Amino acid sequence: MEKFIKMCVSILPKPLQDIYYKYEDKWLYLVFGVLTTVVSFITAGISKSLLEGANVASGIVSTGSTVISWICSVTFAYLTNRAWVFKSHASNAKEVAVEAFSFYGGRVFTLIVEAVMMWLGYTKMGINFWVTKIAANVVVLILNYVISKILVFKDTDKKESANG
Repeated sequence: MEKFIKMCVSILPKPLQDIYYKYEDKWLYLVFGVLTTVVSFITAGISKSLLEGANVASGIVSTGSTVISWICSVTFAYLTNRAWVFKSHASNAKEVAVEAFSFYGGRVFTLIVEAVMMWLGYTKMGINFWVTKIAANVVVLILNYVISKILVFKDTDKKESANG
């Protein structure tokens, strides 16, 4: 994946390459954040259809599809953030477990934020499901970056500076 990313960046004009490398983790987070959102939306759509097909209440549709999409998208996000965005140096089982626990823990907080936004927007205010989902995902994307950078992968920058 890194070779593919570098190949894509290499076709850009030099000034754009410089901007990319200056803010590389933010660009990668944005790209993988969009892909994570795609995973979230696809799994939310599938689960929404299944739950509506089961003729359940809109609150269950909203909450159920949010939880299902969260599990799928957070797992995708953890794997991509660990490998390519923050380039984790956690190497033993304990370090990886602490990192994963912190990552999923931070995401539990943003799951609650998203679930509340979905409940208020879609269930209580009657705003279109997808409009509410998009707004909630923008808020969640920003919160997740801050949590990952400050709490989860905080040692990555220190280790890169010491090695670099």
